[in-house]
Amino acid sequence: MTQRKTDHITLAALSVPSTSNPDERFYYEPLLSAHPDGKEEINFLGKIMHHPMWISSMTGGSKEAGKINHLLAEACAEFGLGIGLGSCRILLKDDLFFNDFNLRPILGDDRPFYANLGVAQIEELIRNHETEKVHELVIHKLKADGLIIHVNPTQEWLQSEGDLFKKPPIETIAEFLDELKGQYPILVKEVGQGMGPESIEKLLRLDIFGLEFGAFGGTNFASIEIMRNKQPHSEFMYPLATFGHNAAEMLEIVNEIIFDHPVQCKNLIISGGIKNFLDGFYYTKKSILPSVYGMANVLLQHAMISRENLFDFIKAEIDGFRYASQFLKIKK
Repeated sequence: MTQRKTDHITLAALSVPSTSNPDERFYYEPLLSAHPDGKEEINFLGKIMHHPMWISSMTGGSKEAGKINHLLAEACAEFGLGIGLGSCRILLKDDLFFNDFNLRPILGDDRPFYANLGVAQIEELIRNHETEKVHELVIHKLKADGLIIHVNPTQEWLQSEGDLFKKPPIETIAEFLDELKGQYPILVKEVGQGMGPESIEKLLRLDIFGLEFGAFGGTNFASIEIMRNKQPHSEFMYPLATFGHNAAEMLEIVNEIIFDHPVQCKNLIISGGIKNFLDGFYYTKKSILPSVYGMANVLLQHAMISRENLFDFIKAEIDGFRYASQFLKIKK
């Protein structure tokens, strides 16, 4: 106890917040709850999670990416999280990098695990009457619970090797759903720009299992592709990396649509610019639909340091979220 009191005196000056303003999203109610006790269970996408964090789609197809994917899968198994793979397009060609994506043996059967393909690949496979390749990938190769279709027109436009869409993505997704006939769940996500109200409304009316935001504020793949592009004019394309919709705006749009009209979409993964458990707590509690929060780059940075660093970060996320759930109330 004496040491604790000494620590308090020594550290008090260092603990002064850098700003005098508290987080204005919450009421703090210290009298109304006990400390959290026990492990949480969340039924999401038909599977059990122990914390509402989703490891959002990242990468695969390289030596380093494979190591990171396996480490993230270990974290999912340890802490009861869900995970979406990065683009599995490379597996449509051959199985050279299959082990990078083969996470089910690490995850076990209880955690939600989703494959990922771009809408450009889905459009091409439909055109060539080869959608069976998707079913083979999702069900038999990866033993995934379903498929994420990522929609990324800005990224594809800015890639020197990008795949340009021949038709609007909403038409491709609807056609694929018709062919799929409910064999497995479909999620749809953007990759860093988010979506506006017309796109969200049309998507929510389709029979998809969930929407992942991929909102503006997280990793900006438009900016990344401009930096990658070696064409002389690419340096003048940066205005295309400056627009989009953040998670707060997208959630407000989704809630308004659901309030006014029935929709078929059943779940949300709120991702894009989520920095920590307070962001996750705020957005998931404000969501009308069942939701979890998605993180990608933050987890990637910790995974690149060490397994211990990644696990410590996730432990802090879980403990912080559990505390917030007991003592913080969302301001309407």
